[in-house]
Parts: sequence; C-alpha cells; structure tokens
Amino acid sequence: MIYGIGVDMTEISRVSKACSKESFLRKVFSGKEAELYADKPEKLAAGFAAKEAFSKALGTGVRGFSMREVELFRDDLGKPYYVFSGRAESIVKEKALKAHVSVTDEGDLVTVFTVLETD
Repeated sequence: MIYGIGVDMTEISRVSKACSKESFLRKVFSGKEAELYADKPEKLAAGFAAKEAFSKALGTGVRGFSMREVELFRDDLGKPYYVFSGRAESIVKEKALKAHVSVTDEGDLVTVFTVLETD
C-alpha cells in the first residue's frame, strides 16, 4: 500500500552555489555524500531534491529528523536508493516503510520522485 508520494525539482546551479557555503553543506549532506559528490553539482542537487521529496512523501516536511540522516546513493548500475540513519531511520522502521526513488535531470534542473510503501 502506498503511504505517500513526494516530488521535488531544483536548479543544479542554485544548490551548487549554496554548497559553496560550508555551513549549508554540513547541514544538508552527510560526510559520505559530501565526499562522494564534492565535484559533482548535479549529484548534490539530486541529493537535496531527494531529501525534500522524501519529507513530502512522509507528509511531515523536514521535522523530527535531520536532512543529513536521509542519504541518496547509486548502485553499480546507477539506480538511486536511500540510506537512512538516526531519527529518519527510526521513523522508517517504526512505520515499516520501503522507499523507492527516481532521479532525472535536464539542463540545470533535477527532479526526484519518491514513493513510500507500507504493508
């Protein structure tokens, strides 16, 4: 059963500019994300949009957890997936949620679509 859906679209250049400020980078991205995507602004923008899309699918906005606790990575074939930690992980486990995510970009825009599923 679908628990919630969320979508977010953001400008790559806007996130890239914001990430030039260390305080923004530390507030939004985990150390692993920042390290992996430091020179890939489109990946940082996708990560930011994924965090927003997740919070919309959850229906709470970014409340009760930190954006750093919602990470976006890709498998060997490039398929995106979430990794949760801290309070975000607790919420996902408590509600028995499975997260699905899709990412696309075109020009200076990145769009992320998230579906949260539960039994």
